[in-house]
Amino acid sequence: MKKKKNISILGGRVIDPANGIDRVMDLHIASGKILAVGETPEGFQPDQTIDATGQVVCPGIIDLCAHLREPGAEHKATIASETAAATSGGITTLCCPPDTLPVIDTPAVTGQIRHKARKAGFCRLLPQGAVTHDLDGSRLSEMAALKSAGCVAVTNAYTPLANTLVQRRAMEYAATFGLLTIIRPEDQYLSNHGCAHEGRVADRMGLLGIPEAAETVAVARDLALAETTGAVIHFHTLSSASAARTMAWAKREGRSVSADVAIHQLHLTEMDLEGFDSNFHVRPPLRTDTDRDGLRDAVANNVIQVICSDHQPHEADAKAAPFPDTEPGISGLETLLPLTLKLVEQDVMDLSNAIARLTCGPAEILGLPLGTLSPGRAADICIYDPEQRWFVEADALLSRGKNTPFQGWEMPARVTHTLLKGRLVYSLAINE
Repeated sequence: MKKKKNISILGGRVIDPANGIDRVMDLHIASGKILAVGETPEGFQPDQTIDATGQVVCPGIIDLCAHLREPGAEHKATIASETAAATSGGITTLCCPPDTLPVIDTPAVTGQIRHKARKAGFCRLLPQGAVTHDLDGSRLSEMAALKSAGCVAVTNAYTPLANTLVQRRAMEYAATFGLLTIIRPEDQYLSNHGCAHEGRVADRMGLLGIPEAAETVAVARDLALAETTGAVIHFHTLSSASAARTMAWAKREGRSVSADVAIHQLHLTEMDLEGFDSNFHVRPPLRTDTDRDGLRDAVANNVIQVICSDHQPHEADAKAAPFPDTEPGISGLETLLPLTLKLVEQDVMDLSNAIARLTCGPAEILGLPLGTLSPGRAADICIYDPEQRWFVEADALLSRGKNTPFQGWEMPARVTHTLLKGRLVYSLAINE
């Protein structure tokens, strides 16, 4: 094995929200870990230096949800293709949900996915195990075995559980082994196979709507079950201001609950569906201006601690049918950071808080020693140039999924370097 290089990153604006750092300084790496932030340690000799003058140096981004499609849907994307795309967006850690084929419901599948990620070598990949066997919604998986194999949480992804009793038993089982339960809150009966937010826009376009209550009812139910079972739960991809207000209440009550929001929900609304562009078909659906603004407030006030990509790459045919018949989802790895930085430009929150939602926020929820530049921690680092603006071109995305609704949008920063455990896994100069 090659000896890891000593690296000095010089003159950058170091932002480490976990430690309250935001100032121009140097950063030094040895043996794949952060050696020092600030003064050069005595006797330290770098093998490589990176001039970060005028750039921002922050912890590597942690994305709580990215569908990588492998195994089972390699015609859409692969672990290698999507982890490579992730590094170009400054992402060093990805969580993948269990809705693969086969499902991540055994240690064997968990091990296979982790092996493929290590072989690719671009990102740290953290699998999420299935709550039920084969995601069937009724038979609980062997959660203890999944945890031992490396799963950081359990979830049933988009598949609803059979009933609230199964949900309760699942939470109890997960709590027994100290596993985080990730829930995508949606009442399947209220959502009723809809494809847009229930309201005037859906009515005008003739689209079957999903009411806000489909989310808020599920959030209230699962908060009650979590209190009964003692489970630690995390709500994935909230889409409504009402659910965000419920989260604020739960925080005040001291509940063991957290939440994330997909970055597209902080920029897009139901009005973007005009024209029937299937790239705007997402689940949960894009909702109203009021919902978007309510979600923005919740993120700014740390009620929602995490912004994720909810990356879902698709082949062109998946988006080619009439709007209701297309597959939902956005290819979002490469736009996660710049769209978050747009919120800073729009005065939704300051830069340190924005970076926290992508780094120490998700690390805290996962209970992992990541998302910080503290000495002794893994040197997972993102360096980006805030002066390099660029325009989204779907065909230029490194992800195999070109399904982005942000075609033509101007982005406020470009990643120049990404380091994973002190190893340079992306460099703009090299990749261009």
